[in-house]
Amino acid sequence: VINDGARKAEEMRWGLVPFWAKDIKIGYRMINAVGETVSTKPAFRAAYKKRRCLVLANGFFEWRKEGDAKVPTYIFLKSGEPFAMAGLWETWKNPDGDLVRSCTIVTTRPNEFIAPIHNRMPVILSQETEALWLDPVTEEASTLNPLLIPSPPEELASYVVSSLVNSFKNSGPECIVAV
Repeated sequence: VINDGARKAEEMRWGLVPFWAKDIKIGYRMINAVGETVSTKPAFRAAYKKRRCLVLANGFFEWRKEGDAKVPTYIFLKSGEPFAMAGLWETWKNPDGDLVRSCTIVTTRPNEFIAPIHNRMPVILSQETEALWLDPVTEEASTLNPLLIPSPPEELASYVVSSLVNSFKNSGPECIVAV
């Protein structure tokens, strides 16, 4: 997170809650922001201009449809290195006056690796584009939108994981064990 020009790591609630929201539950519907419309959608456009962040990860999950079933798949960099996804953040004041910081990830069309698994993927920023994404001076969609592209497919790997990931109550290392 950029805070007065300095980078800062901070834990946030996943699911962006816009500052104007009446209820925190809106965040359940805002776990992703569509890259193609993020600069114009009312829920995201202010954060897109002023509150961009990196969401750090070792991998992410998508569910591949096989008939009526959805097969959970863990996707990660072949290198095994952690990576940064393009994110947005907001501060919302709840009715008690407490501040809640929340975030979302920005998604884009799938690359050739992801397309058989899912119709969207997170924007995985390269180390070279992370600084531009975080630059507080940059606000123009014409500069930021070109960053919202699929990552190179040859950099990704995946495997099927247990249905444990189907519940938010499960968050241990067993969720990323190949089955």
